[in-house]
Amino acid sequence: MTSISERGKTVSEFIDALMNHAFLQYAMLTGVLASIACGIVGTYVVTRRITYIGGGIAHSILGGMGVAYFLSATYKWNNLHPLYGALVAAILAAVVIGLISLRTREREDTVISSLWAVGMAVGILFISRTPGYNQDLMSYLFGNILMVTSSDLWLIIGLDILVAIIGVLFYNQLTAVCFDEEFARVRGLNVSFYYLLLLCLTALTVVILVTVVGVVMVIALLTLPVAVAGHFTRTMWGTMILATILSMIFVVIGLAVSYGPNLPAGATIILIAGLVYLIVAVGAGIFRYGREF
Repeated sequence: MTSISERGKTVSEFIDALMNHAFLQYAMLTGVLASIACGIVGTYVVTRRITYIGGGIAHSILGGMGVAYFLSATYKWNNLHPLYGALVAAILAAVVIGLISLRTREREDTVISSLWAVGMAVGILFISRTPGYNQDLMSYLFGNILMVTSSDLWLIIGLDILVAIIGVLFYNQLTAVCFDEEFARVRGLNVSFYYLLLLCLTALTVVILVTVVGVVMVIALLTLPVAVAGHFTRTMWGTMILATILSMIFVVIGLAVSYGPNLPAGATIILIAGLVYLIVAVGAGIFRYGREF
C-alpha cells in the first residue's frame, strides 16, 4: 500500500508541476471554468429530468467535429477549430430535439437515439475520409483535459461566460419551467422558448465538458456534483453553488491523483465524483433508515 509519505510526495510533485507547466495550469483552469457551467446548467438538467437529452446532444456533436476536421484538412481552413463544429452540432441537436418534442407526437427517446447514432456515424465517416488525419479521436470520446491549448481555453471561457449569464439572468423563468411546466404556462410564461433555451444551454455546457471528460462521460460531470449537492441543499441557488464547488474539488483532486501514476485525468475525475456520490447516497439512506427505526 502507498504510505502517507509517498502520497505526500506525490501531492508535492503535482503542486511543483502545476507551478511550472502551462499544460497543467490550462487543465486546472479549464476544469474550474467547466465547473461553473456544470453547477448552473446541471442543476436545471437534473431538476427537469432531461439528463438523457444531454447524452443525446453529447454524442451527436461528434458529427460536427468530424465535419470541422474534414474541412480544415481538405480545404485548409486552418482556423476551423473542432470545437466550432461541436458547437454548431450541439445547438442544432438541441433545437431539433426541442422542436420535435414540443410540436410533434414523435417519441422524444426515438429522436434522441436517432441523433445519437447518426451524429456519431457522421463524425466517424468524415474523420475516416480526412486526408492526413492525425488527431486522436479517443481524446474527444473519453476526454483529455491535459491537451487543452490556449485557443481552446479562450473558447471555453467565452462559452462559460455566456452560459453563466443566461443561466443566472433567466433563473426565475428556467426554474419555473423545470419545476412546474403547466403552472408556468398558465401564468403566461413562454414555456416553449425557455425550454429551447434550456436545451441550448445544455448544448453549450456539453461542448465545454467535452474537452474535460470527453463525449462518453459528459453526463457524469453534468449530474454527479448536482446529485451530491442535492442531499445538502433545499434551494436551486444553493444546489448550483454547492455543485459548482464540488465539481471544482473533483477536478482538482482528479488531476492530482491521476498525475503521478499517469492515469486518464477525465476518467479519474468522474471516478472520484462517482465514489463521493455513492458514499453520500448510501449514507443518506442509512440515516433515513435510522430515523425511521
